[in-house]
Amino acid sequence: MITMDDIIREGNPILNKTAEAVPLPPNKEDIDILTEMLDYLKNSQDEKIAEQYGLRPGVGLAAPQIGLSKRMIAVHFEDFDGKQYSYGLFNPRIISHSVEKAYLTTGEGCLSVDREVPGYVPRYARITVKATDLDGNEVKLRLRGYAAIVFQHEIDHLNGVMFYDYINHENPFEEPENAKPIE
Repeated sequence: MITMDDIIREGNPILNKTAEAVPLPPNKEDIDILTEMLDYLKNSQDEKIAEQYGLRPGVGLAAPQIGLSKRMIAVHFEDFDGKQYSYGLFNPRIISHSVEKAYLTTGEGCLSVDREVPGYVPRYARITVKATDLDGNEVKLRLRGYAAIVFQHEIDHLNGVMFYDYINHENPFEEPENAKPIE
């Protein structure tokens, strides 16, 4: 079981590296690790389990965050319209995106960052992602709003990019151009 002790924190060079593609079809070891990553997210959102094991709640986790430089992400969350997203994905990539941007008015957080980093993080408002799921199927996901932001945050981890790299350091709460706020 993955716990907070397994999560790599900012400052570790693996978080700034581009992760390696996972050979497909994925092997049993990679499938097991990705399943454990998804289980962490589910456990972290269960109050009893989270308290028992000291888990910080998360909606996404990328393999570099557990010390593996592999292109694997897990997401488990409900968007603001009540739609459930629960995926373990190999080699996810954004194949198209909107010109329009969006940002969370509350800012973003990260399991690898143990501090508050205030500011707006501009992201694409809509994206299309292609990946291979835990069952070896190719999936194509059209995402918007909060879901698009979560996926971009995790895919960025695979490219060595942290959410705060996007924050305007001169004026962290300046509204990004051509961007809609997501409450």
